[in-house]
Amino acid sequence: MKTFNKIAALVVFSIFASTAFAEATGEAAVRAAAEGTVVKIEEAAKLAEQGADKEGILKAISEARQLQKEFRYEGTERLRQKAGDQVRHAREAIAANDMAAAKTHLNEALAIYQEMLKIYQAAH
Repeated sequence: MKTFNKIAALVVFSIFASTAFAEATGEAAVRAAAEGTVVKIEEAAKLAEQGADKEGILKAISEARQLQKEFRYEGTERLRQKAGDQVRHAREAIAANDMAAAKTHLNEALAIYQEMLKIYQAAH
């Protein structure tokens, strides 16, 4: 009976330990995605202001869009949608050769992503 209790205790302990590790790893991934998204949007905005080629700007935007998919947190979901809309508008403006509008949309998206990052960091 003592052996059974020891085994049961080890199983319960390992379940709690693996759950805690998974949560910590998940939070690190979300934080990395959030910070990466902000960096890539900053890069795209800087490239747009410098008058870089469309391909460079679109590449930075695409990388940001991929990272923001991992940046999911209930408290910022609506802001994430708004930022995604701004990024979409920026891509459309770039396609229409309207770099002034693209810069505006990228700066608005950057402000939203920075706000999301602050909210996430405050909660974690």
